[in-house]
Amino acid sequence: MNYQETIDWMFHQLPMYQTQGASAFRKDLKNTLLLSNFLNNPEKKLKCIHVAGTNGKGSTSHFLASILQEAGYKVGLFTSPHLKDFRERIKINGKEISKDFVVNFINTNKLFFEENNLSFFEMTVGLAFDYFEKEKTDINIIEVGLGGRLDSTNIITPLVSVITNIGFDHTQFLGNTIESIAFEKAGIIKNNIPVVIGEYTKETKKVFLDKSFECNSQIFFASDLIVNTYPSSLLGDYQEKNIKTVIQTIDVLNAEYGFGVSVDEIKKGLINVVTNTGLKGRWQILNNSPFTVCDTAHNIDGFKIILKQIQKHDFVNLHMVLGFVSDKSIDDILSILPKNAKYYFCRPNNLRSLDENILMTKSLSYGLKGDVYNSVTNAYHEAINSALKSDFIYVGGSNFVVAEII
Repeated sequence: MNYQETIDWMFHQLPMYQTQGASAFRKDLKNTLLLSNFLNNPEKKLKCIHVAGTNGKGSTSHFLASILQEAGYKVGLFTSPHLKDFRERIKINGKEISKDFVVNFINTNKLFFEENNLSFFEMTVGLAFDYFEKEKTDINIIEVGLGGRLDSTNIITPLVSVITNIGFDHTQFLGNTIESIAFEKAGIIKNNIPVVIGEYTKETKKVFLDKSFECNSQIFFASDLIVNTYPSSLLGDYQEKNIKTVIQTIDVLNAEYGFGVSVDEIKKGLINVVTNTGLKGRWQILNNSPFTVCDTAHNIDGFKIILKQIQKHDFVNLHMVLGFVSDKSIDDILSILPKNAKYYFCRPNNLRSLDENILMTKSLSYGLKGDVYNSVTNAYHEAINSALKSDFIYVGGSNFVVAEII
């Protein structure tokens, strides 16, 4: 198989949460451990930082990778999902894994994958660990895919565990209370391994303290850190919380493991994060006239942050190009969206996408008015053509929406 054939096989033949949703979710780590053993346990030879959280884990992971690159380390970065190309998920110093490595890994191990019914994400985790081990990385930033406790990445023993925050997302897997979701995220806390908490509430703090006590793990609450944050190339005021989490994590690496990352390297890593890592889709400016932004926020907490950020701008009219996946409850999101905006309801090109007509009907019940479009591209172009130069256009609701326009 060539690269495209390999990717097509991965996407369509095996369970994959990005396209299939709940049916791809595993309830234990048996398959991942089986694969790890088959690959001679590459994760045991890696130094890692493990990053979980409802929102901000992607930005935090890229910040950490960029800073450590500036400090001279060879840094592996594993994140999900990708926006345009599968290889975005696995990078070393900002360079995507080669097509040849992906093809060779899948072709070499394809029979094992089929015999053991491995999921898309399990294969991808194995690929990342195998690649980082073969490339002899110095340190690896590993972002959790979903939850924490049962996530395939949770076979590593990191230098530091990081949990950015807790919010309501993927409740069909993680539970429908803030405590139950925190419990799942806290599953990445390991015995005698320090843990950094980005944000907390009274309810989640107790969960984290109980788990860290059980594991004899030193716990750091980054939001309590009194420190000046620094500017970054990721725009949006909400990045300040992620930056505090990152600074606290770097402090732990320096104090506990002698990494020796300087303040100057932290500043360079933050300001050069997009250049160093290639991150896209976080309050990304697409156009200045009319001012147009896309963002991958896709849950209630993410949209609360987005709306606060929009309100900081001066504009005449607000246009919102929105699309969602069908297996996510969106009523809480729709209930907080501004009623005076013009909406462009669209359907991303993905099996899980919510039909645009269903989205419009749901939105109307919350007083949100607009037209339907059978593609993100059509909706986006209509918004651009309809908007005044003094207007504001927001594009989002799903990673798939953002992927189609960047």
